[in-house]
Parts: sequence; C-alpha cells; structure tokens
Amino acid sequence: MKHIARKRFGQNFLTDDGVLNNIISTINPQPDDSMVEIGPGLAAMTRLLLKGVTHLHVVELDRDLVTRLKKEFDPARLEVHAGDALKFDFTQIPVASGQKLRIVGNLADIAQHVQDQHFMLQKEVVERMVAEPGSKAFGRLSVMLQWRYHMDLMFIVPPEAFDPPPRVESAIVRMIPKAVPLVCDEKKLQTTVTKAFSQRRKVIRNCVAGMFTEAQLIEAGIDPQLRPEAVGLEQFVALANLL
Repeated sequence: MKHIARKRFGQNFLTDDGVLNNIISTINPQPDDSMVEIGPGLAAMTRLLLKGVTHLHVVELDRDLVTRLKKEFDPARLEVHAGDALKFDFTQIPVASGQKLRIVGNLADIAQHVQDQHFMLQKEVVERMVAEPGSKAFGRLSVMLQWRYHMDLMFIVPPEAFDPPPRVESAIVRMIPKAVPLVCDEKKLQTTVTKAFSQRRKVIRNCVAGMFTEAQLIEAGIDPQLRPEAVGLEQFVALANLL
C-alpha cells in the first residue's frame, strides 16, 4: 500500500536517485560507523546507508512508517526507534570505545557525542547557518552554530527530487563539532547575539545599549558603528565574556 505524505509531519519523500547517491557519497558511510538516520520516511536513503554500515539506527515519528520499517528490514541490521527526534535521547545509542555518532537527517543538539551531522534543510536556512560576517544572511543562527561547528553547504537539492515536490529548494549541510570551541558560556553568548540582532538596521552600539557600553564594545574588538551582521564570531564571544 502506498504511503500518503502527511502535511502535519511535513513529509516530502526524497525520490531522486542522483540526489540520494550524492548524499551518500558526501556522508561516505563506513561499516563500523555508529550511524543514526532521523526521519527515514520510505527508507530510500536507509537502503543506501545499509549498503555501507553494518548496523543502522533510525528515529521515525510516523507510527505507520515505523510499522513498515520494522516489517521490511532485519532488526539485526536496522533498529527502529519510534518518536520525536527532538525529544529522543541520543545517548542511548551504543558506540564503540573512542567512537562518536554520525547523524543524518534533522538537527540535534548533542555535539559532544557526535562525529559529524548531515542535514537536508530549506536552502535559505542552510544559507543562514553557513553565512559569513558581512552577509545579510549572517545572524544569531550563524553565530550560535558556528561557535560549536564547522559548517559547510554541500549542494542544492531541487524540488523535483521529492514526492510531493516542496515549494522551496533544499540543501545539504555538513556540521562537524569543533574539538575546542572558543571559551564562552553558551547562555551568555545566546543572550548577547539575541540582543545584538534584535534591531539589524541599527549600529551595534544602539542594538546592545543597556547591556554593554561603547567602551566594552571597543574592548571586545568591535567598532561601535558597525551593524551586527558585520561583527565576527570571535568578537561576539569576547563581548559575551564581558557579561
């Protein structure tokens, strides 16, 4: 029986073989990898991943798809976890000594346990994730992710690669956790960049008024006359460390 994509789950199933093979080539799965796929859907990528890895974990929200996956695949090779990936405890996935998880699919805030992550997201979102200072796309998301990850947009996925086709282009992003992120309290950095980007059209001196003085901006290596999108990650970290 054909599975009908459900809007409430935001389902668009990737069907283009060329795109699927490009993704697999980008990920380069190895037999001993501790690999987790989020949102396997109709298992188009799952089948290709299983050609490379010995054992694969998948996290799927749609109960009908969970049942389908369990029927189709050998549980010795594919372990299906039913539930919302945003609430899933990724630390329960067993990993060999010295190994870290490799994640394919949706975003999960578990950097300390992860070797790398490959996501397919809306292109505009990926562009914001990888944007550099000076770009109009550079903002709070860019700073917070780039503080913890090396970010790369790998390639664009057109709408016609999906069934049904979405109205927007998608992109594959690679995220590799930084071994040693710049020293900073995450909550203080979050507070700083949220304030800084709350009024993007103003210069940063005005954006952070009441939180930082002009002297503190200069101490952090920031020109008070710059707009927030022109301020680099290192300067935001230095500013947050003054809180």
